[in-house]
Amino acid sequence: MASAKSETGPSKSEPNPKPESGAKSATTSFDLVVIGAGPGGYVAAIRAAQLGMSVACIDKEKELGGTCVRVGCIPSKALLESSELYHESREAFAKHGVLFEKLHLDLDAMQKRKNDVVKSNTSGVDYLFKKNKITRFVGTGRITGPGRVAVEGSDKAGSDKAGADKIELTAKHVLIATGSVSAPLKGIELDGDRIGTSTEALTYSEVPARFAVIGAGAIGLELGSVWARLGSKVTVFEYMDRILPGMDAEISAEALKILKKQGLEFRLGSRVTAAKKRGKVCIVECDGKEPFECDRVLLAVGRKPNTQGLGLDSIGLALDERGRVPVDDHFATPVAGVFAIGDVIRGPMLAHKAEEEGVACVEHIATGYGHVNYDAIPNVVYTSPEIASVGKTEEELQQAGTDYKKGSFPFSANGRARALGQTEGRVKILADRTTDRVLGAHIIGPRAGDLIAEIAVSIDFGASSEDIARACHAHPTLAEAVKEAALGVDKRSIHI
Repeated sequence: MASAKSETGPSKSEPNPKPESGAKSATTSFDLVVIGAGPGGYVAAIRAAQLGMSVACIDKEKELGGTCVRVGCIPSKALLESSELYHESREAFAKHGVLFEKLHLDLDAMQKRKNDVVKSNTSGVDYLFKKNKITRFVGTGRITGPGRVAVEGSDKAGSDKAGADKIELTAKHVLIATGSVSAPLKGIELDGDRIGTSTEALTYSEVPARFAVIGAGAIGLELGSVWARLGSKVTVFEYMDRILPGMDAEISAEALKILKKQGLEFRLGSRVTAAKKRGKVCIVECDGKEPFECDRVLLAVGRKPNTQGLGLDSIGLALDERGRVPVDDHFATPVAGVFAIGDVIRGPMLAHKAEEEGVACVEHIATGYGHVNYDAIPNVVYTSPEIASVGKTEEELQQAGTDYKKGSFPFSANGRARALGQTEGRVKILADRTTDRVLGAHIIGPRAGDLIAEIAVSIDFGASSEDIARACHAHPTLAEAVKEAALGVDKRSIHI
């Protein structure tokens, strides 16, 4: 994003006293009030405090971290890790000479570990707020006018008593970072138990024998993988004729083959019209097809901006046609002093994208400079193997008429992957045919989410495939596959 000098900066005045716990009303002023304590909101709050601003952050949950930390990214990755170890212990450990006389699943212990991981992360954010002297409020934030935000239904964090009915805050700048919620689908009767969203699918107390997943995006495939590893018969329904819409088609097709081998069943091109609970049995209905019976249903067709109840009408701020908050290149809305980042604005709904925007937004407010390179934001699906991408797909380059070249290298030819026993997948790098600048990369394979970082940095710095190819990579490592793919752009890979 381009930079321009800001006319306002952080106040140098001393912050007003914090509201007393349990008070029925209180007013205080801040340089910045952040509505939402997810990855975008809490990171923005911390960076603003580092820049000398007095900062308040409002969230309706007592535990900080938003959907990602509490009921999304973190707990799902904890279950993915645990379920993968369980699966490996059953299917692969014997090849390593690790044998068990008796193996069984303790789902309660697995769920407890997940909860402990979540608690560690939420507590960590709470510590960072205290360290950076950020005032936090537990309640619902609602904009009531220019520079005014009401905290309704609670009080300053830390009180176990019923909170204040309403606390009025004033701020030079207000940042909306309220994230997203699960998108609904007509005909799906959510009951918060048998038929639910990812929130419920993270907390099952028993492994469902038959598990239906509606949506073959990242959330559906990750949670489908968790329960498949633990013993469920998983069937994935997807409206499109492919999984992972939006990702590189070649990598998506390879992922489909691998996941099928793992036992997941896919019904592509299926438009789900209903999902209903009938006693302890769930019925999923699709156009022109026989109803499907299962024990639990996960609705994972995407997410939508969480903008309800923000009071945007009070300041004349209208949402766009997709329910998003409109912003300029510096995250400023059409209303002076009001900004927005993350899932409520345009772009991919990714926690790390929200973090980068939060930092760029408050840095621009404070210094006049702030930038996010959207071509260098990676996307990762934490199945096994992992799937990661950054930059342009082949389909996007073809549609744009960009002349490109590509290099590809299979993990089956990588020494470390062989030692790990994880040889499925490949690294693919796309570069401009004339300049050799890296335009995109797509990986399916072991630790793809870690490997993609090198290529994200390369894109951010405008590197060429030759730059990656000439950099020395330690041996034996998975990262050598990245080097080999970069060599392959000029058809000079060594090990294939």
